[in-house]
Amino acid sequence: MDAIVTYAITAIFLAFSAVKSREKTLAAFRKGLMSLMGILPQMLTVVIIISMGLSILDTGTVSRLIGSDSGLWGMFVAAIVGSVTLIPGFVAFPAAGELMRNGAGTLQIAAFVSTLMMVGVITLPMEISYFGKRAAFARNGLAFVMSIGAAFFVAWVVGL
Repeated sequence: MDAIVTYAITAIFLAFSAVKSREKTLAAFRKGLMSLMGILPQMLTVVIIISMGLSILDTGTVSRLIGSDSGLWGMFVAAIVGSVTLIPGFVAFPAAGELMRNGAGTLQIAAFVSTLMMVGVITLPMEISYFGKRAAFARNGLAFVMSIGAAFFVAWVVGL
């Protein structure tokens, strides 16, 4: 139902925009389409990898590794995986939802997503070249600690 409402609102605004300026609406539509085409290969690759991973790992394995019962160990596993993974946010959130549907816990998914967004082990060499070793390691270390704190906060809020 939410999707239908969202699409209806989008269609209304699109129609309003087209009435106001057809040329600008078409230009914006083309620009959006080009942007989608630019991110589509990366998004499809990540979706395929996650789908393959979920087809290999059954619900029991996901629950055992990063489920609610995995506790702090599962949270740290998820945080480390999130720290070394490079996935854009528009793919990370649906992936997190799919992992939760397959048995992952709230604390663990919050740790995964927050480290995914804040910690950049893959991008560390580039960060070092711009900011220096000390600043890059300090930022990533503080981001990891803050991600763990954010995960506990999210789990607490969801548990209310």
